[in-house]
Amino acid sequence: MAFNKLINSIFWCFILLVVMVTFFTTNVSSTKQSKIEGMQMNVIDQCWRLNPEWRKHRQQLAVCSVGFVGKMTNNIGKDLIHYKVTDPSDHPLNPRPGTLRYGASRIQGKVWITFQKDMNIKLEKPLLISSFTTIDGRGVNVHIADNACLMIYKTTNIIIHGIRVHHCRPQAAGMVMGPNGNIMPLGQVDGDAIRLVSASKIWIDHNTLYDCQDGLLDVTRGSTDITISNNWFREQNKVMLLGHDDGFVRDKNMKVTVVYNYFGPNCNQRMPRIRHGYAHVANNLYMGWVQYAIGGSMEPSLKSQSNLFIAPTTGKKEVTWRKSSNGIGDMWEFYSVGDAFENGASFMETKGGQGKKPNYTPEQSFKVADAKFVKSLTRSSGVLQCSKTSIC
Repeated sequence: MAFNKLINSIFWCFILLVVMVTFFTTNVSSTKQSKIEGMQMNVIDQCWRLNPEWRKHRQQLAVCSVGFVGKMTNNIGKDLIHYKVTDPSDHPLNPRPGTLRYGASRIQGKVWITFQKDMNIKLEKPLLISSFTTIDGRGVNVHIADNACLMIYKTTNIIIHGIRVHHCRPQAAGMVMGPNGNIMPLGQVDGDAIRLVSASKIWIDHNTLYDCQDGLLDVTRGSTDITISNNWFREQNKVMLLGHDDGFVRDKNMKVTVVYNYFGPNCNQRMPRIRHGYAHVANNLYMGWVQYAIGGSMEPSLKSQSNLFIAPTTGKKEVTWRKSSNGIGDMWEFYSVGDAFENGASFMETKGGQGKKPNYTPEQSFKVADAKFVKSLTRSSGVLQCSKTSIC
C-alpha cells in the first residue's frame, strides 16, 4: 500500500512539473511574441519576422520585398537548390564545394545559400554572384571583410540578406570565376562593399555595411529595379552611389527604392548621390552628415518621403547638394514630402511643379509611414540578432 501511495505521489508530482514547464515555456514564448508584435515593425519585417518557424520557411522572405524590385518569386520554387556554406576559405578560380564562392558562382539554377555557423570570410577576389541566387545570413554572424567584397555583374534576381560587409579593399585586375562558373577577366576594383554593374531586380536587405576603401553600395552602368532596405550604413565617407558617372546616359532608366535604412553614425556624404535616374527615398533615418545627405547631378529625380533628418550639431545643416556644370546649375528634381527635420536640418526643394511619383505596380507598392514612426521602423536596421530558439 505504501509503495502504491509513493508511486501515485511521484506520478502527480510529475504531472504538476509538466504543467508548470509547459505554462512557463508558453508564457515566455508569448512574452517574446508580444514584445516583437508590440514594435512598430515595417511592412517587410511584418511579412516574415512574426513567424516563429521562419527557419523552416526561409523562402517566405522572397515574397516580402517591396519597391522597384517587386517580389522575388523567381528565387523560389520546386527547382530551388539549397546550399549550405561550411568552409570560410576562398579560391577565385577553383572554389571548393562548401565555400561561398562555389555556391554563389559555380552552381547554376536557383540557389538559396545559408551558413552552417558563424564565420569570417576573406575573399581573395571579388565574389561575382550568379542570377537567381539568395545569400541568407539569418541566424548566424557572417562577416565578409578585410579584402575583396561583393559584385553583382550583368545578373538578375539576387537577394543579399543578413551579412556584415566591411573593410573592403581595392583589387588589381585579374582572372576570377564569374556567374555560372565561367572564368573571366575582371578589371581593377575600387574597394566597395557591394557593387552592381548592369544588374536588375536586386534586393539588398538587413545588411550592415561600414568602413570600406571606396563606397558601401554602388548601383552603376544601367542597373535598375533595385530595392535597398533595412540596412545599417555607418563609419563611411562615400556611402551610396546611384548612377555610374555623368556621361553614362543609360542610367536615365535607373529606378531605385531606398527604404527603412539607418544612416550613421559618422557618414559623410552620398546617402545617396544620384545621377540621371530616379530614386524613391522613404522612411529612412539620417543621424547627421558632414558634406550632405542626398546629392545629385545630370537631371536626377528624387522623391524624399517621410524621412527623419537629424542634422549634425555643428557644420552643414542642409540635407541636399546639387552639382553644377560650367557655372550653370543642372536640371534636377528633388522633392520633400512629409519629411521631418531636427536640429536645424533643411531641404532645398526644386521650385515649381511636382515631383515624379514612383508609379509602382501593385506588387511593388507599400504604404509609407508618417515620419514620426521612423525611429521605430529603423530600430532593427542592419543584421538582425536572431535568437537560437525562434524569434528573429
